[in-house]
Amino acid sequence: MNPWLFLCLLGTFPLVAQTPRGLLLHASFETEPAKVARGDANLYSAPNYKQQSAAKAGLAAAPHVALAPGEGRHGSGALLFKAKNENAVFYKAAGNMSFRPKDWTGTISFFLKLDPDTGLAPGFCDPIQVTDKAYNDSAIWVDFTKDDRPRHFRLGVFGELKGWNTAGQTTGVNPLFENRLVVVKKPPFTRDAWTHVAITHTALGSGKGAATLYVNGEAAGTTPAIAERFAWDPALAAIRLGVNYTGLMDDVMVFSRALTAAEVKALGR
Repeated sequence: MNPWLFLCLLGTFPLVAQTPRGLLLHASFETEPAKVARGDANLYSAPNYKQQSAAKAGLAAAPHVALAPGEGRHGSGALLFKAKNENAVFYKAAGNMSFRPKDWTGTISFFLKLDPDTGLAPGFCDPIQVTDKAYNDSAIWVDFTKDDRPRHFRLGVFGELKGWNTAGQTTGVNPLFENRLVVVKKPPFTRDAWTHVAITHTALGSGKGAATLYVNGEAAGTTPAIAERFAWDPALAAIRLGVNYTGLMDDVMVFSRALTAAEVKALGR
């Protein structure tokens, strides 16, 4: 049975007229392993991402992260980050994402419950960061800024560092970085309700890539054209969860295609 239809029949998600195709990963956090996975289903942890190669299945290396039974969107489980998470917590990307170096298209969807202005520790926070290296090198992420009040919510999509950072700038404000972000200056996150976030991306690595950020089913903006290539080491590529994050997370899903705006809206109901 189509995994999406199976989840709908279980009552976990709304059944829409057109069942979305291409579900690769669904982490519902009723258990640590993902409910649906085309690759490794295990949730891994390590002291940090520099020690990612030594990560083991489970959350033993992330003492501030735990399953939270009954705290999820539908009374099931969620993933709770009890304090600022500085450990590595991730699903392996191989098989669980549709990565292709020259024409990468897909969707990342998840739910958060937090007050960014009172619940997060100082510094940048990336609830989702997908890469094998760093936030500025073949990566897709969303973050909360560190100094703004209210904290801004941003989407960043960057191919190979040397491909976009043509000036080789390593310090200060880099307009080549800042000018390609999608920024929500007054995001609707709250500790009392779940906020749905979705990222759709098309043709990354082809020279004409783009990505769109959705918040609660509404398009918040689309990146400028993303021209540079993407490159991953499959053994290190990871769907990183809760980088410096504090709060709840639920229903992380990855698709092998860019969902339509109507599908994104239905997914968030």
